[in-house]
Amino acid sequence: MDEVLLRTLTPTVIGVLVRRGADFAAAEDAVQDALVEAVRAWPDDPPRDPRGWLVAVAWRKFLDAARADASRRRREVRVEVEPAPGPSEVADDTLQLYFLCAHPSLTPASAVALTLRAVGGLTTRQIAQAYLVPEATMAQRISRAKRTVSGVRFTEPGDVATVLRVLYLVFNEGYSGDVDLAAEAIRLTRELAARTDHEEVAGLLALMLLHHARRAARTGPDGRLVPLAEQDRGRWDTRLIAEGVDVLQRALARDRLGEFQAQAAIAALHADAPTVEETDWVQIVEWYDELVRLTDSPVARLNRAVAVGEADGPRAGLAALASLDPALPRYAAVAAHLRERDGDLVTAARLYADAARSAPSLAERDHLTRQAARLNARLRG
Repeated sequence: MDEVLLRTLTPTVIGVLVRRGADFAAAEDAVQDALVEAVRAWPDDPPRDPRGWLVAVAWRKFLDAARADASRRRREVRVEVEPAPGPSEVADDTLQLYFLCAHPSLTPASAVALTLRAVGGLTTRQIAQAYLVPEATMAQRISRAKRTVSGVRFTEPGDVATVLRVLYLVFNEGYSGDVDLAAEAIRLTRELAARTDHEEVAGLLALMLLHHARRAARTGPDGRLVPLAEQDRGRWDTRLIAEGVDVLQRALARDRLGEFQAQAAIAALHADAPTVEETDWVQIVEWYDELVRLTDSPVARLNRAVAVGEADGPRAGLAALASLDPALPRYAAVAAHLRERDGDLVTAARLYADAARSAPSLAERDHLTRQAARLNARLRG
């Protein structure tokens, strides 16, 4: 059973059902039922056309559910003919489905959450972490979004900004989380950039390319996380960096700055530095000032505190950190880094241990635990 193939085909099959008249929630349920059927049937009798098989079975599941629901809804369900057997079209509907999920009846936040869960493949826990809210709160938000669009025919696409937010969060989960979705997010953003003359689409593509260029250097041979300052810059993908910088420069030339362009500019400054000592931290702080102005994001303010600590010294960084909520994810890790640079090893060790306990991934937890152990060893020695 090829689970990767099933996961790849899922958005396309949902898109086919939506275009045939199914509302999104019903299409998602029908496709999930078809996937269960595929897990049962394919090992003994694999289909020659997996996509066509899933479309046909999911459409039958949808029709069965619609018929069963007819009496409760007190209306007749119009039944369309099943897809004919044989090879089906091979167009990729994933990006179109992202737009359809960003439905005008939903708030942008709800549309993003629903799309990440139903199409992006993220868990409710992963989405909650991205939004900095409890998992139960996010589960309720997604449930409300599903109820809102229940029975809606998805004929009116959402806006580009909502789709960009989804792609950004999918990429971030693929880049730093447990599920590898980064390459798919880049592929879809490239496709969107080819279709749309929008400077923030270009900004997001540049940001993805510049971050993805460092991917090979982010972990060591043993799988351990390697911080940016310690990465082997010879392992960075210079081709992706050059492309990302070129895409960013063309976007910035339009003089309509947005948050993704600002983030890409910060990433470009890191990529441009031959060594960590040659990083232009003053310019990075200036770009974080722009990013904070555009978003007022607590995460942007947290990262700005790190940059201020590098540009103006750790005490300046700690002063910038003082205005933020200590409950903010990675706050303790940033505070630990700045305290260590300021020579307060006892507090830094305690903060590294605190940060490890709330780390969002095993790799980050392991890294922070080792940082705490390193400082404790120095204090004992």
